[in-house]
Amino acid sequence: MTFRPALRPGPRSLLALAQLSNSVGDGAYYVTSALYFTHVVGLAPARIGLGLTLAWAVGSVAGVPLGRLADRRGPRGTAVLLALATSAAVASFLVVRAFVPFVIAACLYATAQSGLSAARQSLLAGLVPAEERTGVLARLQATLNAGLAVGAALGGWALHAGTDSAYLTVFAVDAASFLVCALLLWRLPRVEPVAPAPGAGGRLAVLQDRPYLVVALLNTVLLLRMPLLSLGIPLWITERTEAPDWLVSALFVLNTVAVMAFQMRTARQVDGLTTAVRALRRSGAVMLAACAVFALSATGGAAWAAGALIGGSVLLVVAEMLHSAGSWQLGFDLAPADRIGEYQGLFGTGVTVARTLGPLLLTALLVDWGTPGWAVLGGAILVASYAMGPAARRAEASRAAAVRATPRPPELSAEDGKSTEHDTARAVSDNSSDTTSTIRVVHP
Repeated sequence: MTFRPALRPGPRSLLALAQLSNSVGDGAYYVTSALYFTHVVGLAPARIGLGLTLAWAVGSVAGVPLGRLADRRGPRGTAVLLALATSAAVASFLVVRAFVPFVIAACLYATAQSGLSAARQSLLAGLVPAEERTGVLARLQATLNAGLAVGAALGGWALHAGTDSAYLTVFAVDAASFLVCALLLWRLPRVEPVAPAPGAGGRLAVLQDRPYLVVALLNTVLLLRMPLLSLGIPLWITERTEAPDWLVSALFVLNTVAVMAFQMRTARQVDGLTTAVRALRRSGAVMLAACAVFALSATGGAAWAAGALIGGSVLLVVAEMLHSAGSWQLGFDLAPADRIGEYQGLFGTGVTVARTLGPLLLTALLVDWGTPGWAVLGGAILVASYAMGPAARRAEASRAAAVRATPRPPELSAEDGKSTEHDTARAVSDNSSDTTSTIRVVHP
């Protein structure tokens, strides 16, 4: 991406810089955390796995109420506080040396990360018009991959050095990256809190919105692709193929570079509910093809395996980019304008669930079952992608019905109320989720 020098960067540039900052820290964390917790903190691998599973379970539950907090108290301030909390959690890893403090720090980290994701989505909704959000999210995704690549390189240095001081340096950089992220988020224009619509329901209304829950559940199935590059494919390469181990790193680089280069172009194809559903269906079909090619990598020698793995990885990144663009559009379009953070908090739990349960599921399917496991994984994703169409249309109809049932303000006449009600319902049926009429941006 290109950063143009300016005395006062615009909201999109600040969002991208904030994304770049914390993704550098995340990249370093992902590469070094397992060895850091074993070599420096001194925990057994089983305890690390248990602690992180508990932490992300807590984080997945906390995302919805923290998203609602962003809606009601203001997304900018909430995002800044959660970025600071993430920094504090990472910094605490520098001093913890026992299991219980480790679990507490991990729970704080996972909770803050989940809430930060929801608050940033609410902040983006208040700063970016509805029709431009998918494109902006694509730019942020490309920036995220660039940051992860830089962070992974930093983590690779620590792994090569293999010393406690190197690991501690990486975690200190990670903590600092979230401080920088908080500063950049604070420089964004303030987005005022949104008052709940009349008759919108009580607390955590998203948990009562069954059509949206179904969409979020189907999206979680589609997200099972996430642990493939970090766990599923590395295990498949080492356990089931003749391909060299270094190919794991090459495939990660391929994925990162492809997303940086083509995610924004892919997102231009998605501009509403219909195109989002179409992108998700294409994603499911391409993912099934990727699983088939990955399975074929176990049927030949080293050269055959390497070629099949590269081909499968190309299909995987295409499926990833199509899924990302389609799911971003649905996640925003099907959420009420006054509850963006709350709904995004729920939608984002799919990532947490995929990261928590995905490794267990992929290990059973790919390592234990082999080729049939790839067929099950690809088939499940294909079915979920095609089920997303009717689920999204049902959620859209439910949103329109909720708008029609919203009580009219008492000061309006009956005729005016009918006109306003008709116009609002028509706006929802036209797939409009523009929050600029309900969220007022206040520049500092």
